[in-house]
Amino acid sequence: MRTILLTGATGQVGWELQRTLASLGQVVTPGRDVIDLARPQMLVAAIRQLRPDLIVNPAAYTAVDRAESEYELAHAINAESVAVLAREAARLKITLVHFSTDYVFDGSRSTAYTETDSPRPLGVYGQTKRNGELAIQASGADHLIFRSSWVYGLRGNNFLLTMQRLAREREAVGVVDDQVGAPTWARAIAEATSQVLGLWLSPGASADDRRQLSGIYHMSCQGQTSWHGFAQAIFAHLRARGDKVAKLAAIKTADYPLPAKRPANSILSGDRLLHTFGLSLPHWQQALKLCLSA
Repeated sequence: MRTILLTGATGQVGWELQRTLASLGQVVTPGRDVIDLARPQMLVAAIRQLRPDLIVNPAAYTAVDRAESEYELAHAINAESVAVLAREAARLKITLVHFSTDYVFDGSRSTAYTETDSPRPLGVYGQTKRNGELAIQASGADHLIFRSSWVYGLRGNNFLLTMQRLAREREAVGVVDDQVGAPTWARAIAEATSQVLGLWLSPGASADDRRQLSGIYHMSCQGQTSWHGFAQAIFAHLRARGDKVAKLAAIKTADYPLPAKRPANSILSGDRLLHTFGLSLPHWQQALKLCLSA
């Protein structure tokens, strides 16, 4: 049976991937005592002992604001360890699947970002994620890099769970209305990833096919909204089930200063994923409805 090494199995996307990848092979999820991306030097021995047939890496340092003061840790997890994973994948002649972010862009475009647009990160988090992408591309390994945006789910720390909590605890909540993107359910990412890998690993796919199709693909839900619009949809669901919720106000980014700058436009075009693999994620409103009914 194919062995799939999955990092970050307790994270939002990793948790979902444990389930969706199970039909493709035996999913191995070592603890931090075996694989800790904060300690890149320990990865080589662990990978060579496990000898996986596929590496899937959703693990990341995602504390966007804290990264501004923790560059070394963010770089170790998001770039140095990713480079090690990529080099080992190349040595084993296997594929590395990696997850990246809309934060590699500065958000200055007025339309959706494509994979050919030049990254210009605004902060440490985005820069370290971009460094990870570059390390994979330089390794020579077959790879799939999936960039997503505004990821949420029913576990971990994310905007959905924060808004549900604040709606109950506060009288009023202010949410930024001048940043736009597509909220993306972690399960939708995991399901699409497994569908792509089903094609990637099929008997009809050759080594040349995988080499030619290696690259970056944008993988986020369709449609767009602001953080305020996302919060409105969450609050509407809470009201529909009879909960008392806080008043919701729209504010500007300048009204809520944070250590790290955010891109004003985080919309990612999914055309390449659709044209290459015939897949597209659902509209963000449909995905949110499915998530909240789970």
